[in-house]
Amino acid sequence: MIRNQPENGGAQNAPYGSTGFRVLGAISLSHFLNDIMQSLLLAVYPLLKGKFQLSFAQIGLITLCYQLTASLLQPLVGFYTDRHPKPYSLAFAMGCTMGGLLVLGSANSYGMLLFGAALVGTGSSIFHPESSRVARMASGGRHGLAQSIFQVGGNAGTAMGPLLAAWIVIPMGQGSIRWFSLAALLAIAVLLRVGGWYKRNWRIAKHGHANDGTREERPARNVALAMAILLALIFSKYFYLASFSSYYIFFLMHRFHLTVKSAQAHLFLFLFAVAAGTLLGGPIGDRIGRKGVIWGSILGAAPFALTLPYADLLWTGILSFIIGFILASAFSAIIVFAQELVPGKVGTVSGFFFGFAFGMGGIGAAVLGWLADLRGIDYVYHVCSFLPLLGILTAFLPTTGKKSGC
Repeated sequence: MIRNQPENGGAQNAPYGSTGFRVLGAISLSHFLNDIMQSLLLAVYPLLKGKFQLSFAQIGLITLCYQLTASLLQPLVGFYTDRHPKPYSLAFAMGCTMGGLLVLGSANSYGMLLFGAALVGTGSSIFHPESSRVARMASGGRHGLAQSIFQVGGNAGTAMGPLLAAWIVIPMGQGSIRWFSLAALLAIAVLLRVGGWYKRNWRIAKHGHANDGTREERPARNVALAMAILLALIFSKYFYLASFSSYYIFFLMHRFHLTVKSAQAHLFLFLFAVAAGTLLGGPIGDRIGRKGVIWGSILGAAPFALTLPYADLLWTGILSFIIGFILASAFSAIIVFAQELVPGKVGTVSGFFFGFAFGMGGIGAAVLGWLADLRGIDYVYHVCSFLPLLGILTAFLPTTGKKSGC
């Protein structure tokens, strides 16, 4: 198998079996634009909280509505497209996200906010499993690297959302959210070209997935146990990340009396660290094995997480950056590990794990919002600091015997 031919990889002519860096770049760019739009919802919570007089619990319900829509549909989308590939579904997904932004920018009631969040979640539910499939198709066997390139686009977009909200939405108001639908139009144009490449290559890719060397038969009980452990690790990671994505701004404003713009800048630094960690996690997993990355990522964040609630502003920023960087490196490894446990089911596995991650983020936002109303925002970070300790479960994962991921 040809491993690395970047000069030949393109959205128009990348052959299956080579690493199609232009295809990966296109899908990563689309992920970047997609997650910019999605992260706007989280970043404008202070504006919506003031305008609609929302409680923390109501903010958590908005996140729950968005993420449950995404999480419940993603496995179904992945299961369906494993059997009936839909090359242009990615462009359709971006259209749903664009519709959600238009609703959010025009909403005049709490119900409309929930509806707009649900539309954005629907777009996400279609986009993630299919784009993850495209990343694997274009990987040339370097599955961890491909997943990292794909996911870093999303994390970079998530990091940009708070800054764009601070620069544009907060000064100009809720209606300016609609301007970001232009990003959706750009993404649709890119994804139509990716869809053309997908349409030309999916039959070859289907045959290649059955013969790419990742198939390793395991007893069903062992697979089920490993999947349960991976889900527990996803739970710890995304419940903890929900405390940052939904409430870090409020935590900084409450504890250190920062302005909204200053707090959003700190959130950007945390999300930037998440993006950097994601980019490195996949290729490291290709070299040293998925299990080692998962072990170091989840449990490795625990000492810093346990220290965070007691830190001053400077160390809060430093520790948050370290936590985001370390914790983020696990997801690419978890996705590829799961794909190797259940070979030939890329869409189903990707949809299930992306969906579960979104669901845990949504449930976490709702539960932590309720807890913040009940006990205060500081208490939330004390409770969440223990979650990375669940990384000890990694010891019970099987060893795949692969370091290349091929």
